[in-house]
Formats: sequence, structure tokens, C-alpha cells
Amino acid sequence: MTMPGSDRDLVVEALRGRTVAFEALVRRHLRSAYAVALARTGSPHDAEDVCQDSFIAALERLKSLRDPDRFGPWLLEIVRNRALNLIRSRRVRDAEPIEAADGRGGGPDPGRETERAILRDDLLDALERLDETRREIALLHDVEGWRHAEIAARLGMPEGTVRYHLHEARRALRERLAVRYGREIRE
Repeated sequence: MTMPGSDRDLVVEALRGRTVAFEALVRRHLRSAYAVALARTGSPHDAEDVCQDSFIAALERLKSLRDPDRFGPWLLEIVRNRALNLIRSRRVRDAEPIEAADGRGGGPDPGRETERAILRDDLLDALERLDETRREIALLHDVEGWRHAEIAARLGMPEGTVRYHLHEARRALRERLAVRYGREIRE
């Protein structure tokens, strides 16, 4: 049996105990939840943990959702809060991983994987320096492929504001990466 298409229909069915309905909600919103979690935490592993915790919390609190049509924004708010809680709890024991320290002592490795790892680290560092809103918008648009209107609806802000934040996020990323790579990076 196929599941209804709207979030409202899926929420109603999930509240009736149909696990396939909640699974459909998870599949529908996982990428955006992950993008938001990654934007907040800066760590793929932490983002996965935040997503898992957030979906569990959403399932447990599904009855408290006042407007089933707004499941997506409601879920993303849970993701933001869970990510913030994770960041706060880890600040006490925040330290550089041993693997990162090991890579600094040796000579340069000409391998492609090393170059990719450096680029990934540079990108994550540049993203981490953005404010949370701009980081989230940049990831949703440029990584997840969301349109401006979709992001605006999910984040509850005007589309023009989303466009402005995306423009400023890209400008800041270009500037930060240009410092590392010694040249101007253009759009």
C-alpha cells in the first residue's frame, strides 16, 4: 500500500501507529535534517548522531505537533536544539583529534586522498566560521540542492533574506579559501 503524499497525511498515519508513515517522513526529511545538523556541528559524525536523536525525539513528541503540515520546520527546530545541546556538552572536552595532530609532523603527502582531506578540512573550517544561519542556508542550497523558496519556507524567513544570506555566505567562503590557496576565487 502506498503512503499518502503530504506531511499532514503521514503524521496522521504515524499517530495511528503506522510505522511505515513515520519511516516515510524520515526518508523525506533526512537530507535536510542532516544538512542542518552538519551546519550546526561542523562534524559529519556529530550530524549523524544529532539526526538520529532528533528523529527519535520527533517520534516520541509527535502528539505535541500542533500543525502536521509544518512537520518539516518543527523537525528542523528539534535538530537545531539537539545540535546546540551536543555542542554545549562537548565544549568541556573539546580537543583536537590525534589523527589531525599526526598529519602535521610528517612531510607533505602527494596523494590525492590527502589533497581531498585537506580541501574537506578547509571547507569545513570555512563553513564553521560562518554564522549558523548562513552555514545552514549554504548547505541546504549548495549541497542539498534546495531552492530559495524551499529554504525560506523551512526556515520561516523571506526568500530575499535567504538569497542575501546565501550571497554573503558564498562571499565569506571565497574570501577564506582564497587566503589558504593564495588566489582569488570567483563565482
